[in-house]
Amino acid sequence: MTGKRYYLTTLGAWQRHAHRFANSHWVAVGGSSSTAAPLNPGDATPIAVLVEADEGAHLALEDDTAFEPLPHPLSPRPLSASAQAALALHGVPAGATAFDASEALARLHPLLKYRVF
Repeated sequence: MTGKRYYLTTLGAWQRHAHRFANSHWVAVGGSSSTAAPLNPGDATPIAVLVEADEGAHLALEDDTAFEPLPHPLSPRPLSASAQAALALHGVPAGATAFDASEALARLHPLLKYRVF
């Protein structure tokens, strides 16, 4: 069984773990959302990513300091100050929740929108 979770990380860290994901979608949060350039495993481009994977993959991401898990989108907990700062460029205000962030990021990449099926 797979689950979905949002994280902040870097493109290089995402690439190190991507083979474990059933699916993932990301957007650069450093100003550019282009994926046309070849991926470099050491790439430090900050990204927001929605990962669909099994529990083992999510546990591995939580143990990797390069990944900051965001609160569950339906949780009333606000984003951390560092997460909000990283996403502010995309219209995520102080005190926003992960749901608010997913709505803002969906304007750039529609598959990042939180959905329950």
